[in-house]
Amino acid sequence: MRAPTFGIQTIPNRPYADLVAQWRDCEALGFDSLWLPDHFVPVFRPELPFFETWTLLAGLTTVTSRVRVGVLVSCNTFRHPALLAKQAATVDHISGGRLELGLGAGWVEFEHRMFGLRYPDDGERVAMFREAVEVVDRLLRNDVTSFDGTHYHLRVAPFRPAPVQRPRPPLTLAANGPQMLRFIAPYADRWNSLGTAEQLRERGARLDDACAAIGRNPREILRSVLYVAAIMTAEHPWDSLDAFRDFVGRYRDAGIEEFLLQPPPDEKRAVFERIALDVIPSLRNSS
Repeated sequence: MRAPTFGIQTIPNRPYADLVAQWRDCEALGFDSLWLPDHFVPVFRPELPFFETWTLLAGLTTVTSRVRVGVLVSCNTFRHPALLAKQAATVDHISGGRLELGLGAGWVEFEHRMFGLRYPDDGERVAMFREAVEVVDRLLRNDVTSFDGTHYHLRVAPFRPAPVQRPRPPLTLAANGPQMLRFIAPYADRWNSLGTAEQLRERGARLDDACAAIGRNPREILRSVLYVAAIMTAEHPWDSLDAFRDFVGRYRDAGIEEFLLQPPPDEKRAVFERIALDVIPSLRNSS
């Protein structure tokens, strides 16, 4: 296994100046990557404000210099994949080649209804996601692309400038079910999921099988967990230094190599800082 890496997903519901300070702080604390979620409203507190993700990412990218940056993950039903590819290439240039490009099928039905967006059924969303991944991959790799799918069509579409990272920025693909894991196996540079350690162990085994079926080495795909307190209610990694070590240890045993976490409340700042400055370096060095 690779040595573990650690990133933070910040929720963009604070004033912009506060978000700038938060990203600068997380970079100074040594985190490897910084991410934003992609929604119209906070999923668990829809009355709160929420910035648009890709325009915000472009701005926040300019106040960091080292960390990898990305959207975890872009909702495919919000944008045509050709637009997403153009946004990604633009941010890759703004960041000096630090972009991690995340994409998922979309899952929050109520925000689609709120803003008048069509929410396809599960089968159609998965089919759209499958095509979108291929469209994004082709556009970012090639100077000119044509594509004739069921949901997306490109006709001799030029893509200039190319992204800084070649052959393209790394793709982070979110998937849980067996069908989705089969879809992402040819394309993913990082697989991201959330759930219990045992759930991720089982999904990782399915991803291994999907890679074997196409002759791909499964170790080429980085295994990543997103910690969201409101969903993973049995996990409390920010409670203490030992709790964080225990969390990482159990997920490492399940094959996870990267830990992306939403930060704790401000009142846990002291523990957050100790974990960043003391615990995480020791976990990296012990692997």
